Amino acid sequence: MRLLSVLMPRERQFFTLFNNHASLVVQGAAALVEMLADYSNDGRRDAYVAKIQGIESAADDVTHQTVALMHNTFVTPFDRDQINKLIQRMDDILDLIQDTAESLTLYDVHVLTPEVSHLADLVQVCCRRVESAVTQLSSMDNGPAILTICQEIDALETDADRVTQAAISKLFRQEQDVRQLMKLKAVYELLELTTDKCQDVALVIEGVVLENG
Repeated sequence: MRLLSVLMPRERQFFTLFNNHASLVVQGAAALVEMLADYSNDGRRDAYVAKIQGIESAADDVTHQTVALMHNTFVTPFDRDQINKLIQRMDDILDLIQDTAESLTLYDVHVLTPEVSHLADLVQVCCRRVESAVTQLSSMDNGPAILTICQEIDALETDADRVTQAAISKLFRQEQDVRQLMKLKAVYELLELTTDKCQDVALVIEGVVLENG
């Protein structure tokens, strides 16, 4: 088996950090979906936001650890620029999940549409696929499977684009309250942008596999 992480203990640390961050991405997405499912419970919304903020903060710590390790390691498992992009793009996903949760409360959104939940579900599936790809990165024997997952993420992002466009069109046709329209449009766009960031991660991973496979 051709392992990228066989020889150097510090190289193995990189994959541990990648996996930890990917797990936090999944946790953040799950917390957002849970928040939306329980959205009618006004008293719980702040608790969900705080939970997501805690997850994002933990991911920031992992990002800082990864960057520090990169600067203190002579031999890295793959290109330093790719390492930096991978961890930063994953961090972008959680930043947007946090932004979405915070925006729902800051904008004082009281009623959600089915499209919000649909997009959040797509975000969650994307994040799970990101984790699946990341956790297989330590072996380039997994290259074909990883590339398949990246294609799935790309298809999910395309689906999110379609849902967002239809949702915004529906808002402009049916929503009479301009303030509600603008609030929901912003939430739709944050969720769609989150899937864009998942696609960005997939592109980085594809590059790693194609260059090291």
